[in-house]
Amino acid sequence: MQAGNDSLGSQLSGAAGLHARLTAARAKRLAGRRARSGFTLLEALMTMVILGVGVLAFVEAQQSFITSNTWSSHAATATFLANEIREMTRKLPRHDPVTGLYLNGSTLMGWGRETGEAVATDLDDIDDFDGLVFGATGNMDGPVNLFGDTIPEVDLQGAVVTDSEGQPIAMRGWTQAVTVRKLNPANASQSVANATFVAANGGTPGRPVDRYPLKVTVVVSYQGPMDASAQEVTRVSWIVPE
Repeated sequence: MQAGNDSLGSQLSGAAGLHARLTAARAKRLAGRRARSGFTLLEALMTMVILGVGVLAFVEAQQSFITSNTWSSHAATATFLANEIREMTRKLPRHDPVTGLYLNGSTLMGWGRETGEAVATDLDDIDDFDGLVFGATGNMDGPVNLFGDTIPEVDLQGAVVTDSEGQPIAMRGWTQAVTVRKLNPANASQSVANATFVAANGGTPGRPVDRYPLKVTVVVSYQGPMDASAQEVTRVSWIVPE
């Protein structure tokens, strides 16, 4: 009987020891899990890299959108300004209706602005526009509209910007540069000198100096407040037949 009790006690003691060991192992595992519940340095660095790349991509996308939007706005403005010059010249003769274009010996007379043509509204023929630049940095006031009036600066609310004396301020940063070239009547892609003519020869009537088609080109440029120089935004050309 005593031997049986000893055997039972040994079994209970062994079971208790096993339980204690299992409990200790479980506690150790839980402690290890709790110790590893935070981020490691590598995990933190990877998280920072991922977030940084995401933020950078977002900023670049915003910058690209702003640049694209600005360029489209500038392109529309430049096209408008170029077409204003085109409309301004649409009904004008190629050369001055009073003095005309002629040669005095070997000197060409009548090309360009005549005496007294100081502002855009004075221009009365197409060759007057050759070499003119409308804008604050040019040789004529501007930019101008089809009536020859200076186009004012407008703020974000659509109001005309004025100076200290209440006078409208011209559009800032924009210029309209105009060139006029005579063309070869047989080849519109070829320019000829302004004094070019073909003398009559026997039965051939020749071609007077003022009977040539003209090519008008308007280059619209913009220089922002932070730009070192003006940049061409658009270029529009058209041919005026003889």
